[in-house]
Amino acid sequence: MTNKKSQARHYAVQAIYQWQMTGQDIRDVKEQFLAEQDRNGFDFNYFGTLLQGVSDNLGTLDQQLKPCLDRSIESVDPVERAVLRLGAFELIYRMDLPYRVIINESVELAKVFGAEQGHRYVNGVLDKLAKQSRQAEMKPR
Repeated sequence: MTNKKSQARHYAVQAIYQWQMTGQDIRDVKEQFLAEQDRNGFDFNYFGTLLQGVSDNLGTLDQQLKPCLDRSIESVDPVERAVLRLGAFELIYRMDLPYRVIINESVELAKVFGAEQGHRYVNGVLDKLAKQSRQAEMKPR
């Protein structure tokens, strides 16, 4: 993960995790992260879009993830939950991004931040969600 959008996702997962764990207002979490980071190192507009998108659409994201999970969203490890919510937001609302890129980026984030085999869980869940939300994109050519 080297480009600025990937780095925005990297920070967004950390911020979403913090938001989930503390219950702070997402705007406060965003401002805290922006104050601590060099804005030249990542796409801070996309970072803001991700945070606001996840927080504004949390109910829809969790509802869309529900049939793809083998347990309740609250039972999922908090790091993987943050990665799944971020990936779900991009799969559902960012049709300009290829689903394979979203899943790959999410898996890499789970490898960096998650439990030892958490990336496999994230991959499986987001693959199921992509089959629901990106059917047209997944059709064989």
